[in-house]
Amino acid sequence: MSEKKIAKGFGLIIIGSEILDGRVEDSHFANTRNLLAERNHSLTYTMTLVDEPSLITGKLKWAMSRPEPFFCCGGIGATPDDYTRQCAADAVGVTLAYHEEGVKIMESRFEKKATPTRLKLVEFPEGARLIPNPVNRVPGFSINDAYFLPGFPSMAEPMAAWVLDTYYERGEKIITRTLLLAGVRESDVIPLMHEFNLCHSKISLSSLPKFVEDGTEIHLGLTGNPKDVEAGMAHIIQSIELQGMQWEEK
Repeated sequence: MSEKKIAKGFGLIIIGSEILDGRVEDSHFANTRNLLAERNHSLTYTMTLVDEPSLITGKLKWAMSRPEPFFCCGGIGATPDDYTRQCAADAVGVTLAYHEEGVKIMESRFEKKATPTRLKLVEFPEGARLIPNPVNRVPGFSINDAYFLPGFPSMAEPMAAWVLDTYYERGEKIITRTLLLAGVRESDVIPLMHEFNLCHSKISLSSLPKFVEDGTEIHLGLTGNPKDVEAGMAHIIQSIELQGMQWEEK
């Protein structure tokens, strides 16, 4: 096994018309977000796509052109509306072929019932690697840093966990600290935020305005590694107090 990779965020593509038209409630997003958070990783983007080959292929090409790895859930079955395997092959410019190890798994799993339809489940883009499936042994596949998983969340979740633990280092510990500024409008803190960002490029600073019973309040969130956030808190508190604003930490 080669050295594990370092990832700066992950993407998630969910394939399924049944999610978009309301027949099925999605859980891939929450499952993936939680798996990543447990390993100090984050989601950079997510999208849910209708079962349309040209759209799927285009978005896969886009995702493959980006620096972060991504998961793609759904559309790798053998029914006529399962397009993801072919779209993945088209996105990288290769053909589909029966995966030799995958065929052996299917023949071991189904024996004489390993029909051509079932073997189609391991017809993957040439050069693909297998992702083991602990639920029913029918594997997913990966191409470079793109990981293709079933549409069933009960299968996709442990398979995604295997990918993360097998190929990627745990991420850097990230924390968020939040300051509440009562009676403040968002426009009041914009200059302060611009100045802060110039000094603390490694920290993500966010502003969440809220309307409350007696006026407005701002929640300023600082997200980053503990050392950087500690330094950022000292800076921003000083800036807030110089502006005569009152604060409390949430």
